[in-house]
Amino acid sequence: MRESPFVRDHHRPRTAIVTGGAGFIGSAVVRRLRRDGVRVIVLDALTSAGNQATLEASLGANSVFIRGDITDAAMVAEVYRRYRPDAVFHLAAETHVDRVIDTPMRFVQANIVGTAVLLDEGLRHWRSLNAVRRDAFRFIHASTDEVFGALGSEGVFTPTSPHRPNSPYAASKSAADQLVRSWYQTFGFPVITTTSSNNFGPHQFPEKLMPLTIRRALRYDAVRVYGEGVQTRDWLYVDDHADGLVAAWDRGIPGQTYLFGSGEERQNLHVVGEICSVLDQFAPEEGRPARSRLIEHVADRPGHDFRYALDISITQESLAWTPATSFEAGLRRTVGWYLGHQAWCETVLGGTEVGERLGLGEAA
Repeated sequence: MRESPFVRDHHRPRTAIVTGGAGFIGSAVVRRLRRDGVRVIVLDALTSAGNQATLEASLGANSVFIRGDITDAAMVAEVYRRYRPDAVFHLAAETHVDRVIDTPMRFVQANIVGTAVLLDEGLRHWRSLNAVRRDAFRFIHASTDEVFGALGSEGVFTPTSPHRPNSPYAASKSAADQLVRSWYQTFGFPVITTTSSNNFGPHQFPEKLMPLTIRRALRYDAVRVYGEGVQTRDWLYVDDHADGLVAAWDRGIPGQTYLFGSGEERQNLHVVGEICSVLDQFAPEEGRPARSRLIEHVADRPGHDFRYALDISITQESLAWTPATSFEAGLRRTVGWYLGHQAWCETVLGGTEVGERLGLGEAA
């Protein structure tokens, strides 16, 4: 394994800011950091998928929650000044690919402008640190495999694959990636970019594919699949991703990009069918048909990428990280969690229900 000159085996920085810490992946990172005894400062605007109910399960005595918008430079500067972090995990983003079709400028503002503000104020903070803390500081920027565009039936993306985003969401994340890179190249700001495949697991907002399918199939509502359902994704269990992000803090080299995936590719139709099968086992209803009969195909999403897959070999070698959770085990764990947390779903949805299709744009 290639050793980083910045490994901190005997002294872990004690304070980390997690932007988007009330969201799905962010809250998993908060829980992971807290297990390591890190003081966590959560910064979240509680828009879209961010919700206080998610955060309450993650925060503890050694944590602080700040409700704030990362595009607010004065607020961000005050957070840096007051808490003097040793690391920033930047996970705040508008992410829903259907929603971006309806409101693209919301994504541009949050994902591009917000990232620029965090970098600009982070650079000022970093320059104010003494030499030891400056050497140890990291800004970990979480990106997505969607920045690379789509693959055919073969091949994988690598850290040096060109960006060819096909949705406004992917384009906004690609732009953020370029800003992060430029702050390293121009100012030496110690950034690390991480790119992950599709995450799944507990606490995911109920309008996403897996929790939405679980909730609809549980009620015997129609389970919708875009197009033929042959779009293929690499599915990564969220706790494995959180472990990888912390490994990037511990052993990552500034300026590098690390890819996180599982190597377990599944077509969307297969994912939905597996959820229905697990639900039939976990929540059988006598006299009702197999839930797979609820699946119906609807018109495909505009700009729907066919396939994503990542080469994680460099990450495995450099960070001593590998995914620990199989797709099957993670799926059963996920379905079981949602069955036991239906009240959580109602709380985060705020009394509304995800039913009508999103992302129809002018067709709506």
